[in-house]
Amino acid sequence: MSTSMGNSVLLKKILTTLALLAVYRIGVHIPTPGVDSAAVESFFGDKSGGIFSLFNTFTGGALSQFSIFALGIMPYISASIIFQLLSSSLPYFEVLKKEGESGRKKINQYTRYATILLAIIQGWGISTWLLNSSAPTGAPIVNSTYLSAAGFKFLTVTTLTAGTAFIMWLGEQITERGIGNGSSLIIFTGIAASIPHGAVSLWRLIENNEMSVFKCLLIIGFMVAIIFAVIYLEVSHRKLTIQHSQRVDNRISNTASSHLPIKLNMAGVIPPIFASSLLMLPATLAQVSTNPFLKSIQDMLNPGGMIYNVLLVVFIVFFTFFYTEITFNPEEVSENLKKSGAFIPGVRAGKATSEFLLGIVSKLNVVGATYLCLICVMPGFLISSFNIPFYFGGTSLLILVGVALDTSQQIQSHMISQKYQGFGTGTKIKSRRVQF
Repeated sequence: MSTSMGNSVLLKKILTTLALLAVYRIGVHIPTPGVDSAAVESFFGDKSGGIFSLFNTFTGGALSQFSIFALGIMPYISASIIFQLLSSSLPYFEVLKKEGESGRKKINQYTRYATILLAIIQGWGISTWLLNSSAPTGAPIVNSTYLSAAGFKFLTVTTLTAGTAFIMWLGEQITERGIGNGSSLIIFTGIAASIPHGAVSLWRLIENNEMSVFKCLLIIGFMVAIIFAVIYLEVSHRKLTIQHSQRVDNRISNTASSHLPIKLNMAGVIPPIFASSLLMLPATLAQVSTNPFLKSIQDMLNPGGMIYNVLLVVFIVFFTFFYTEITFNPEEVSENLKKSGAFIPGVRAGKATSEFLLGIVSKLNVVGATYLCLICVMPGFLISSFNIPFYFGGTSLLILVGVALDTSQQIQSHMISQKYQGFGTGTKIKSRRVQF
């Protein structure tokens, strides 16, 4: 009975997730008032490649259609980065972080406020930029018949900010009521939605004899190889042997052993998402300025460029170590081992165990960060030689595979927990020796 109830709960979570993602995809196709849809499509089509294609990929095509979700989830991601950094640097936010649930809710509230502020700034920048732009045919993008310049700016800022706020709400609802991380799944959905367009573009290249079948198969094979590499490395972990001590007749004897698994890439897809978000923010804001310095920043931050790739590597390495430090506390794990009477063979309990775990995690972070950098940077260098007319990068594939793996693991964990809960209704189960 309890197993069937658990399955129904899981099915409800999956259906809720799919329904909310469907609402997001519907909103992607709702245009922002005051713009000429044909002129917008022509304008963004002429700017394929570079930061536009990257941003458009992360918004699921909403930018190229200039829909109400044109800003996507990225303002929320940027705000989350800001407050995670503040939580580790400013005393006030450090205290909030240690307050538990109440402190977390307050930080989330500040994150929402910052998201709205960033959306307003970016919405104003994009509306100003579109007012001063026109389609390749010379047609104005903004329909000035019904709206003045000030009216268009106000309407656009309000619409895009409301769209971002709604996406943020959808992401939170998915996290709370569905399966998986809401923000990551929204980005995943946007990237996955661009796959059919990419496939059609490749087919047209072959039809027009702009690309040979061999090159096309080489690209597909390369993508498949990256997918297999990501899957293999994402599930890789190091097992640390844990011995459990038990007192028998006033003597301590080691009677059991288990393993503490430590993932090779503990940060998952968070570092590439955070790094891409930070690099897209200044490049997007630079679009609205005629300042030569800001224009040079825009040119430097085009995906595939040397400076972009260098900064991407730096940010990925930083967020790999930063996010791992947030999610894995060696001192807490060491204390839990000590309290449960468990220890790592050859390592003294307490501070020595904490330092040993810190050393292991640091070495794994070096390997994990290197793997993330290679996956995110190398495909761009290799694929640029094929002159593909749409954005393709290792970051997109990494996010697709990483989020899919994380969601499937959460589904499996939910099924296993329901199975053990069902078993526990009729049988008493001894508590685990070590809790992490």
